[in-house]
Amino acid sequence: MKNFTYYVPTKMHFGEGMISHLSEMAESGSRVLLVYGGGSIKRMGIYDKAMQILGEAGMTVCELAGVEPNPKVELVREGIALCRSQNIEMVLAIGGGSVIDSAKAIAASTLYDGDVWDLVDDSSKIRAALPVYTVLTLSATGSEMNKNAVLSDMTRNVKASMSSDLLKPRMSICDPTYTYSVPKSQTAAGTADMISHAFENYFSPVRDAFMGYRLGEAVLRTCFRYGPVAMEEPDNYEARANLMWASTNAISGTTKFGTDVGWSCHPMEQS
Repeated sequence: MKNFTYYVPTKMHFGEGMISHLSEMAESGSRVLLVYGGGSIKRMGIYDKAMQILGEAGMTVCELAGVEPNPKVELVREGIALCRSQNIEMVLAIGGGSVIDSAKAIAASTLYDGDVWDLVDDSSKIRAALPVYTVLTLSATGSEMNKNAVLSDMTRNVKASMSSDLLKPRMSICDPTYTYSVPKSQTAAGTADMISHAFENYFSPVRDAFMGYRLGEAVLRTCFRYGPVAMEEPDNYEARANLMWASTNAISGTTKFGTDVGWSCHPMEQS
């Protein structure tokens, strides 16, 4: 096995009703930027519940809506300006991977003097970041516990990522019931993403990292077993819960510790 350093600072609140723990954000201050996509979190009641909890905790909330799949750097720049003008102390993402990635980029770039894309080109420039909190609504990218944030700059037709331990969320809330409304096609796509993450770490020339490979197989078996179930029974809690936990563990680093991997498939897909 290769040497490795294991650092996962994210506090994970997993299960139905765990959004009540949002009040713990008050430990990081009182001014929060809420980042989300479209209207789904409002239709599902997540928005109202979050605002109620944050309000009762005495927090002031600024909002940045409109995050799209493959999040655009232009909206991230809007979020950075908002954080600076409103003296934001932390960032809360409610949504899937694109929303969380946008929140991470905003958190790091708010405390950086240059442009956000500098941190994509050279992540070593990330020296500080606002605390990031997440409420997950889509099982796929694993961004709720990892150190990566993928952004797109369509003016240059570039999709790339920044990466730093400072981007790992302070706390993530994973309620499987929040994924009940995810369409069948998106459930399939999210499960395929998890499988791809597992395979990226699974195929390695290091032969003696037995533990990591067995953990990777557990993620794959979970996807193969519960992906089809969730597609046909969207409100099956057992299926949604297992997929949500598989999403987190597929790319949290756990399955690659001790291995040597190239992550070649994702760059080819993006190209």
